[in-house]
Amino acid sequence: QVQLQESGPGLVKPSQTLSLTCTVSGGSITTNYYWSWIRQPPGKGLEWMGAIGYAGSTYYSPSLKSRTSISRDTSKNQFTLQLSSVTPEDTAVYYCARGRTRVPGTGAVRGQGTQVTVSS
Repeated sequence: QVQLQESGPGLVKPSQTLSLTCTVSGGSITTNYYWSWIRQPPGKGLEWMGAIGYAGSTYYSPSLKSRTSISRDTSKNQFTLQLSSVTPEDTAVYYCARGRTRVPGTGAVRGQGTQVTVSS
């Protein structure tokens, strides 16, 4: 059974780059799924940020595209998120997920999430 685990710093300063890693176990990231990043700011709903496909193609939310980069390391079975020029509005719980569609839907598997706070 596939499991996903997010990791990274819990506190990032404004204007810096947020970097998170999702480590996948129980399944390869080269299998026929989309591997996504999603976030949930306090008091708000889930926001899809982007995804990387099994062949390495990337897809981004138009609203975040200019600041977001998703990559992968197949040797470590990990994929990563980088979000540049962060502001306090980027404070959220960040999740990685596996799904059959670019935006995870029914049946998607999600990590437990990691809190990231942007503050000086």
